[in-house]
Amino acid sequence: MFIETEGTPNPATLKFLPGRSVMAEGTADFPGPETAGRSPLARAVFALPGVTRVFLGADFVTVTKTEEMSWQGLRPQVLGVLLDHFLSGEASIEGREGAQAEEEIAAEDAEIVAQIKELLDTRVRPAVAGDGGDILFRGYRAGVVRLHLQGACSGCPSSRATLKHGIENMLRHYVPEVVAVEQVEA
Repeated sequence: MFIETEGTPNPATLKFLPGRSVMAEGTADFPGPETAGRSPLARAVFALPGVTRVFLGADFVTVTKTEEMSWQGLRPQVLGVLLDHFLSGEASIEGREGAQAEEEIAAEDAEIVAQIKELLDTRVRPAVAGDGGDILFRGYRAGVVRLHLQGACSGCPSSRATLKHGIENMLRHYVPEVVAVEQVEA
């Protein structure tokens, strides 16, 4: 088995591509070892020194490290854990990942929200996944779209610019009712 690695816009995060499915559906973000209880893969990666976040995508794993740790020392250790995991045949996550609740959407905003979600799914999420992360819709109220960044995007130095100059401008162009985009945690 050969696992490729790619850099991401976040220098503290590397994207690992095992050449096979990691998650059957959806994504799973583990912002710390205490959140990895249902994922044998995330628990194994967190057992390595210097790992601060693990994100599981459809066909990739992103790992975020501390500033003190170098990728030169950590990368081969992560590759070893991933190789052992995928060769074992064990699931990446046990059971289904619980979906995070969205805010209640006003009935009169249903069509606007459908447009926003369509744009996020077709134009934004594929690009963000290419950088080792994901972006989730969390709500819409009074023209403000609420989004949650995961994986390499969480804590990335360019995430604010991506939200404000990229996603906000695109949504405002296609959905005139959108006035702003804000980042929310979980």
